Formats: sequence, C-alpha cells, structure tokens
Amino acid sequence: MVIDKIKKRGSKNLRTPENKSDIPIGKWVKCDQCGEILYKEDLHKNYSVCMNCGNHFRLSSRRRIWQTLDEDSFKPFDLQLQTVNPLELEDYAVKLKGLQDKLGIDDAVVCGTGKINKEEVVICVMDGNFLMGSMGSVVGEKITYSIEKAIERKLPLIIFSVSGGARMQEGIISLMQMAKTSSAVAKLNEVGGLFISVLTDPTYGGVTASFASLGDIILAEPNAMIGFAGKRVIKQTIGEDLPEGFQTAEFLMEHGFVDKIVERKDMKEMLWKIIKFHK
Repeated sequence: MVIDKIKKRGSKNLRTPENKSDIPIGKWVKCDQCGEILYKEDLHKNYSVCMNCGNHFRLSSRRRIWQTLDEDSFKPFDLQLQTVNPLELEDYAVKLKGLQDKLGIDDAVVCGTGKINKEEVVICVMDGNFLMGSMGSVVGEKITYSIEKAIERKLPLIIFSVSGGARMQEGIISLMQMAKTSSAVAKLNEVGGLFISVLTDPTYGGVTASFASLGDIILAEPNAMIGFAGKRVIKQTIGEDLPEGFQTAEFLMEHGFVDKIVERKDMKEMLWKIIKFHK
C-alpha cells in the first residue's frame, strides 16, 4: 500500500540509494477533501481533479493556461508593470520580489491572447499563489488593459478569477481598482463585446464585488467558494445564522448568481461553444 511505503520512509533499510522501493519526494499529494494519497502525474493528467472524490485542486496560472488554450497559442501582454509600494512598507517590496522570482510572474494575474479550438480570445488568469490573488494596482491595470485590447481587437474576453480580495498593502489604491475594472467592463458591454467570467476556488472580496460578477456569462468550478466577506464576518454584521454552504458555487447557481457550473475537464469545450454561439 502507498500509505505503508510513506510511513516507512524513515527506516534505515529505505535510506540507501540502491533501494528502489522508496517514494520520490514531491511525487505524491494528499487530497484535502477526502484524504486520498494521489500520484501527482496521474492527478495532472486528470486536470488536477481528485480521481477519488472529484475535488478540484487549485491551479497555477501557468497550468490553467495550459489546460484552457490551444498548444503554444498564448501570447502574454508585455507590460512590465511594477507597483510603486504606496504605503512604503519595507517587507512588501521584498515579498513581491521573492514571489516574482519563485513563480516567474510579475503579479497575481497573467494576461494575453490565445486560441481556444482556433478561436482567438483575450484571456486573464489570476494566480492564487501570488499573495492569494489579491488585487492591487498592477492587477487592476493589467485587467483593464486586457479589456481595452478586447474592445480594440473585437475579441471575446475570458477572466479566470481566484482571489482573497483587495491587496491591503496598497491601501486605498487597491480599492480604486474595483471602480477602474468595472468601468472598463461597462465600455466592453457598450460595444457588444463578450465577457465570460469564470469563478474558481476561492473568489472573494473586491474581485467578486467588481469585474468577476459582471460577466455576460458567469461560469464556476464545482464547490468553488465565492463571496465578498467570510462567513464569520457576515454573521457578526447581520447577527443571523447563515444557510449551510451559502457561498458555494452550487448555492449561488440556485439563486441566480452563477449561470453554469462546469467541471474542469469540460471547461475548454464549454468556452468554445459559448464563443461560437456568440459569433
């Protein structure tokens, strides 16, 4: 059994290089939902969805783009933006540099053009690994620039959202991005452009309260947690008990806030069908 092998990693007879029964470090991952131990390669082949319970693991922007777009079709916008650190926090600049070096992206969203079954689109993919996908000035500018490019080139716009909310290290500047991005979406709507918003786990705060909720069509992944504030904060504010699972994608679809829940393996085909129908 896999579990037995993992438990025995510390024993002396498994530490020699000649012993081939030891499990390579980093080759296995545990599902947070069902506790199953999964082989990473098999998990990736299954779109990072647990083969045992169907739990959708969180994705990096790189893997999301790889799963969604045609091979080698993605062309990122080369904006080379850097935040000005408006509150002059010493550790903020250091943290940003560390994440940029580690993840290979400049901020919490990757934007560009690509093709879905040969249909060209403008796509923005938020990355929860970068300060929990929080929206600061760079994220807001890149989203707005992408919307303007979709208008200019008359292309469908797709945004995959994952976020813990506004980036409080940038204070009021981060909150201003809500109005900025929403205004850009309004301009896209005026010219009849298509905006497909895809909500993934988790999507919270200012992102939910702005562009993520303004799509012409709003899709969500199964069991994605979506909301503005957390359950505890809401309960303390309104002083009432809340329905079970009230911030899940399934609950929101029942109440008309989400149009369709789409499993990851079907996402590319669903996006393509919507784009073709709109044309």
